[in-house]
Amino acid sequence: MDEYLTKPEISAAAGYLRRGGLVAVPTETVYGLAADARNADAVARIFEVKGRPEAKALSVLVPGPEAIERYCERVPEGAKALAERFWPGPLTLVLESKKLECEAVRAGGETLGLRCPDQPLTLALLRALGFPLAAPSANPSGAASPTTAEQVRAYFGGRIDGVLDGGACMLGRESTILDMSRTPYRVLREGALPEAEIETALRDALTVVGLTGGSGSGKTTALKVLERLGALMLDADQIYHELTVHSEPMQNELTERFGPVYRDGALDRKALAAVVFSDPEALADLNRITHKYVQDEIERRLRVHAMNGGTLAVIDAIGLLDIEAGRRATVKVAVTAPREIRVERLMRRDHISAEAACARIDAQRSDEWFRAHCDYLLCNDVDRMTFEKTCIELFTEVLHKHG
Repeated sequence: MDEYLTKPEISAAAGYLRRGGLVAVPTETVYGLAADARNADAVARIFEVKGRPEAKALSVLVPGPEAIERYCERVPEGAKALAERFWPGPLTLVLESKKLECEAVRAGGETLGLRCPDQPLTLALLRALGFPLAAPSANPSGAASPTTAEQVRAYFGGRIDGVLDGGACMLGRESTILDMSRTPYRVLREGALPEAEIETALRDALTVVGLTGGSGSGKTTALKVLERLGALMLDADQIYHELTVHSEPMQNELTERFGPVYRDGALDRKALAAVVFSDPEALADLNRITHKYVQDEIERRLRVHAMNGGTLAVIDAIGLLDIEAGRRATVKVAVTAPREIRVERLMRRDHISAEAACARIDAQRSDEWFRAHCDYLLCNDVDRMTFEKTCIELFTEVLHKHG
C-alpha cells in the first residue's frame, strides 16, 4: 500500500501498526522500519522485507525509561541512570528480557534491546499506541541506512504500509548499542553516542563515599564495613605510591621539577622530602603534580568499576578535599577520635614516641575543620564492635538515600 504520509499523520500510522502493518518511522539517527513488537507475523514481515537474517535480533522503540522494568528483569541501576541521562536519545540498552515479552524480536535470545528515540512524531506515536515497536533501520540488509522519507520510499516502493515523514534525521548515524545483560558492560556498536560519555554517566551514577580523618582516628573499621557492602576500595596514599613506581609521566614531572629524586627506578623519599618540606612553593608543586595523577587514576578505576556493574566505591584519603574526586564524592565522612586515643594508637601501630605522635597529629587538620567540611562525623571513641555498628547504621542510611 505504501501510503506516503507527507503530512505527519500519527493516527493513520497507528492504525496500520495496530493491524499488523509496517510503517517507516523517523528517529534522530536514521529511519526505522516499525512493526508491533508483540506481533510475531508483523515482525516476520520486517525480516522478509529487509532480507535480514532471522538469527539477528531486532531493537525495540519505547516511549521512555518507565518501559525498562515493564519489559526487562534484573535491571541494573546503571541502566536506569543511563536512560535518565540519555533518553530520549541515540542509546540502545540490551537487557535481560522478561520471558513473555516481545519474543518475536529476540531471535531466540534472552535479551531485549530498548531505545527511546529523540523524535517528537515517533514519541507521540509510541504513546498513542501503548505498545513497543520493533524498528531496525529502514533499509534492505547491507544498504545504507536512510535519513529521509524519500530514501525509504526508494528502497521499499509499495512493500510497506506507510512512511511517517519527520523530515531529515538530525544525526544520520545509528544509535550506540550497550549490552548490560552481563558484566562487564560492552559496547556492541559505537554509534552517535560516544562510549566515553556512557562511561562518564555510569561513573556519575556511582555512590562514592569520601572517607577521611587524621592519623590514628581508626578509619580501618569503617573501611571494612564499606568493603563488606561491596565498595571498591580506593586508598589515595596507596595509589600515589603505586604511581611513583609505575607512572613514567609522573616520574618525569617529579624529576623535572625536583631533580634526581629517583634512584634505580625507585623514588628516594628522603631526597624529595629534603627539597619540599623546607620550601612551601616546592611542597605546593609536589601536591599539584601528584594530586593530578592520583585524581586521574582514581577516575580511571571508578569508570572501570562502573562498567563492571559496580554501584559503590570509597575513596580513603587524609587530604580528601585536595583532590577533585574527593570533592565530588557523594558524601564525605570524617572519622575522628579523642587526642589521647589517637596518640596511643599511633604509638602502638607505628612504634613511635608520644612526642612524635603528638607532632604528627598537630600537623594535621583538626576535628573542627572536618566538622565544617564533611557531611558526617563518626567519632571512634568506643570499642570496635560498637563503632562498627555505628558505621553500619550510617552507611546503610547513606546507601538508602543515595543508592
